[in-house]
Amino acid sequence: MWRKAILTFTGLCGAWFGYTLYYRVGGIVSWMPQWLNDGSLPGMAVWMIAGAVLFMAGCSFAGASVANRLQQGIEGLVRIPMNELLAGVIGLAVGLILSLAVYPLLSWLGAPGQLIQTAVTIVCGYVGLMVGLEKRDELSSFWSSGFFGRGAGVEERKLEEHKILDTSVIIDGRIADICKTGFIEGTIVIPEFVLEELQHIADSSDLLKRNRGRRGLDILNKIQKELDVNVLIYEGDFEEISEVDSKLVKLAKVLEGKVVTNDFNLNKVCELQGVSVLNINDLANAVKPVVLPGEEIMVQIIKDGKEHGQGVAYLDDGTMIVVEGGRDYIGSLMEVLVTSVLQTSAGRMIFAKPKLLEKAQ
Repeated sequence: MWRKAILTFTGLCGAWFGYTLYYRVGGIVSWMPQWLNDGSLPGMAVWMIAGAVLFMAGCSFAGASVANRLQQGIEGLVRIPMNELLAGVIGLAVGLILSLAVYPLLSWLGAPGQLIQTAVTIVCGYVGLMVGLEKRDELSSFWSSGFFGRGAGVEERKLEEHKILDTSVIIDGRIADICKTGFIEGTIVIPEFVLEELQHIADSSDLLKRNRGRRGLDILNKIQKELDVNVLIYEGDFEEISEVDSKLVKLAKVLEGKVVTNDFNLNKVCELQGVSVLNINDLANAVKPVVLPGEEIMVQIIKDGKEHGQGVAYLDDGTMIVVEGGRDYIGSLMEVLVTSVLQTSAGRMIFAKPKLLEKAQ
């Protein structure tokens, strides 16, 4: 059925093409028989039939793959991101409008002028389409920056700021708890290329990677179904960029959003590119309890330290405490006196000594 419908449609297109060609070319071709270009009905019929036969022959040569290609074309159009589609349409429209300016200049040429105008229209439309696609990022920023709306509308868009998640922060899992508390405002953006990378990790032959990937997918499922947050799956891609981190930076610029990560290298790249970044490791360090020198805390020594006689304990939030002279108290719960606090890029480290030793002195 599809084949018959396509052949019929192709035949009609071919007949229309023959009809158009008859009036544009027939009158200027001198070597043809008179009855083929004198405006008579038989001549027009021959041109239309010839066009229909040629088009249908081409369709038949392609075979059943025409329907498949048509379906693939439709699916390809559906997958095109809206910003690219709008940019292409705008560029095509501008190109076609500009081509209209050539009409008065070619009208005096008659039929040859019409052929030249057709070629000019095709070229202008193609150039406009390609320019629009190349400028899609700038156009997207242009209409998302509030040019088409001012005042309260701009303020509302600012509140709906995009938070773009990278693969590492999804696998980490803490982002779900942060979203649950309501500290993350705006729209959570999950790029499709991040989902593909996550799926690739989940299908890995390595057991550890596979578990990490599946955990990330579970976290995304929790964010979408259990939490009261706006989630956007960004289906676009930047095919000219191969690395996922670079794509995230590019997407953040297009959406004027912020990248949410716990990757140190991506954090630095975002800073160099002028992209705002939210590092959940920085957030975790910021909300850790503040411990000042001279305070007394209760800890349990669980292992020995790197230096001689040191013991190591941990607070509930994972902060490491190095206890001088605590090696002899491994496995014991004891009160220690904080002597100093060291803040590093890796986190906070606390140095202390047993309160018993302080009393003995």
